[in-house]
Amino acid sequence: MRGLSAIQTRLLGACSLAAALLGWWIATSVFHWIDIVRFPDPATFLQSLHQIVFAQYAGANLAEHVASSLGLVLKGFLLASVTGCTLGLIMGLSPFWRDFLSPTFNLLRPIPPLAWIPLSLLWFGLGDASKLFLITYAAFIPVVINTSAGVAQIDRVLLEAARVHGARGWAWLRHVIIPGAVPHILIGLRLAMQTCWTVIVAAELLGAIYGIGKVLNSAKDDVYPGMILVGMTTVAVLGISTTYLLELAERRFVTWRR
Repeated sequence: MRGLSAIQTRLLGACSLAAALLGWWIATSVFHWIDIVRFPDPATFLQSLHQIVFAQYAGANLAEHVASSLGLVLKGFLLASVTGCTLGLIMGLSPFWRDFLSPTFNLLRPIPPLAWIPLSLLWFGLGDASKLFLITYAAFIPVVINTSAGVAQIDRVLLEAARVHGARGWAWLRHVIIPGAVPHILIGLRLAMQTCWTVIVAAELLGAIYGIGKVLNSAKDDVYPGMILVGMTTVAVLGISTTYLLELAERRFVTWRR
């Protein structure tokens, strides 16, 4: 069956979004099937958005809250990317280190990032350090797994051929290993970015001066569903935007995959 073109795909997605928004408006504003005390109508959502954008809520405006959360996410993502790719390459290339590190890694891997919240609060307190630890840990796991898997799936014949032709050290890693593992590494990075947004909101719910989680926590305490939806929508937009930027970077820098 012939697939849809890029324009048709975007149009189909736009129609789906429009249908969801129309259904929301009909259910909350026209027929009142949903009580706006439980879920806001579009007008209440827009009023809440106007308040946090042009005034303040939970101690700051939307830009300041976004800047706080985005800064932590980017720091944690970069730390997890560097350390995760490094460990993944080591485990993928060296049977010794894979066998040595796998038991510990497999022990830590099933533990949900949020289960580390009590210890992170004991170790680092309520400041940004505890949130950065949680984000880095959460993003680190998918990066390691996908990087190691990417190295493992490289054709061994190709590796031997590269060695026969004199590929050694950094040149071997740069021109053979990394390009061969890049598809899996990129999948791990996208998963890591999505995980970062999940964890930062949960961490900020427990205690933050600024941030999207702070907005959600305050709105919950104030029984303010309009602002809760604003916070949820902001997280969705930021998650989609950062993932899209990763895809743009992939198309820009990994030109050989075109």
